[in-house]
Amino acid sequence: MSKLGHMNTLDAEEKRRLRTFRRDLTRNRDQRGGLIPILQEAQHLFGYLPVAVLKEISLKLDKPYSEVAGVVSFYSFFTTVPRGRHVIRVCLGTACYVRGGNRVLEALKKCLGIDVGETTEDKRFSLEIARCFGACGLAPVIMVDDDIHQRVKPANVQDILKRYE
Repeated sequence: MSKLGHMNTLDAEEKRRLRTFRRDLTRNRDQRGGLIPILQEAQHLFGYLPVAVLKEISLKLDKPYSEVAGVVSFYSFFTTVPRGRHVIRVCLGTACYVRGGNRVLEALKKCLGIDVGETTEDKRFSLEIARCFGACGLAPVIMVDDDIHQRVKPANVQDILKRYE
C-alpha cells in the first residue's frame, strides 16, 4: 500500500493540534519555498502527516492537493502513517549489510512482531531501514530515535529494546 493510501481521521488531540497548526500556517503561508518547512513542522507536531492536514496545507497555500501529496511521497522523511514513540532505523548500507545488518533487521522484526514500515500495536516502536549513517567503521549500526548503537549483534537486540520500554 502506498504511503498516501491511508485515510486518516483525526482524534480529539489531533484536532487540537490542527487548530494550533492552522494559526502557524496562516503566518507562514506566504514564505517562498515554504512547503517543505511547513510539512516538516506539521510532521513534528502530529508525528506524521494526516490526510486532513495535507488538505489544509493545500487549501491555505493555494496549491493543488496532488502537489502537496507528491512532495510527501517523494521525500522518504515524510510519512502519512503514524509512527511509534521510538523510531528504529537499521542501516543496510554496504558496510552494515556485509557485517550483518540484515540479520539485525530480522532479529528486530522478530522481537517487535512487525515488518519494515510498520508500528507495534502499542505504538511504542516503528521500524525503518536506512542506507547509510556514515558510521561504516562501527557496522552494523542501528539508530533508535537519535541514539546510535554500534556493532549490533542479533543477540543484543532484545537488550537494546529494553532501554526504550
